[in-house]
Amino acid sequence: MTATESLIAAAEAHSAPTYHPLPVVVASADGAWMTDVEGRRYLDLLAGYSALNFGHGNRRLIDAAKAQLERLTLTSRAFHHDRFAAFCTELAELCGMEMVLPMNTGAEAVESAVKTARKWGYRVKGVFAEMAKIVVASGNFHGRTTTVISFSTDPEARADFGPYTPGFEIVPYGDLAAMREALTENTVAVLLEPVQGESGVIVPPAGYLPAVRELTRERNILFIADEIQSGLGRTGKTFACEHEGVVPDVYVLGKALGGGIVPVSAVVSSADVLGVFRPGEHGSTFGGNPLACAVALEVIAMLRSGEFQARAAELGGHLHRELAALVGTGRVSQVRGRGLWAGVDINPRYGTGREVSEKLMDRGVLVKDTHGSTVRIAPPLVISKEDLDWGLAQLRNVLGA
Repeated sequence: MTATESLIAAAEAHSAPTYHPLPVVVASADGAWMTDVEGRRYLDLLAGYSALNFGHGNRRLIDAAKAQLERLTLTSRAFHHDRFAAFCTELAELCGMEMVLPMNTGAEAVESAVKTARKWGYRVKGVFAEMAKIVVASGNFHGRTTTVISFSTDPEARADFGPYTPGFEIVPYGDLAAMREALTENTVAVLLEPVQGESGVIVPPAGYLPAVRELTRERNILFIADEIQSGLGRTGKTFACEHEGVVPDVYVLGKALGGGIVPVSAVVSSADVLGVFRPGEHGSTFGGNPLACAVALEVIAMLRSGEFQARAAELGGHLHRELAALVGTGRVSQVRGRGLWAGVDINPRYGTGREVSEKLMDRGVLVKDTHGSTVRIAPPLVISKEDLDWGLAQLRNVLGA
């Protein structure tokens, strides 16, 4: 039995079967490349679902983490610490907002945004107690907590986890008429991904996000943008909403905010919105801890340069031109996405998304399938054009193009 087989067998014997990973066991990584326990190298074209936007082992982020590890890692929010004020101030400035509610994981941030919207609805908008509604889109993926899966349309996420949390209405993604119809005097928020990642990198129709923004502004409803996957450089701008000139009331951030080193997430908004909380009404032992703040501060500094956004825009244009050529061959039925992020629908004659992912793994490229026929491509933003082209060549070879 190889080391890979042994480690996978042990993992399957002692961990809950909540994932179906590709049969590779990674031992180390650098930049856009990972090395498994057998010493074989793989090009990472997934980047931890955007958590690794800045690559594996980014020196600036590692140095920031190491320096903080020597000083202070955790106080809980029972006490102040010397990195917290800078983190909140600089993240708020990056977002053009005023206040930050720090959490750890993306799902926690979404849960916090839901609580924020409800609290705001009761205290500011004047919705009667227990009547608040939040409108979401079909095909969404906002996490896997009980409340979040209550407004999922994915049977795998929902089955056997009820009873479900009430207070949500689901409308088709990109359907403005359905959105308009769903809004009532009890609606406190609209929660959307500006690009739906887990659904296969779905970009809404042009004009949809600005129209939703206008609707919510007219009706005194919060527009919450879940930019956990799409934000912080992935699409070629700091936030995907910027492609349509939209500024939401609330940003929900995560993944890349922790630089692939520690889990860091946040809800970012105005003082009028986040100011509805009072001490004791919400919190997190690890949220906003010194180590998380130190890493996130370096992430914010890197994003301020604009270098990574520009790189994602340039390489993303090249990525989409190359993938569009595969549509012309019939091997790929459709390609969607923005920036250095693509959903590639494989023609069923050439295999399922899983089968294509496994064949790419055999050629030294790691991607992940979703919804049967779709392969997602989202490399670290630090990937070189040469490495990206090599990875795309492997995809062409797998598809016989």
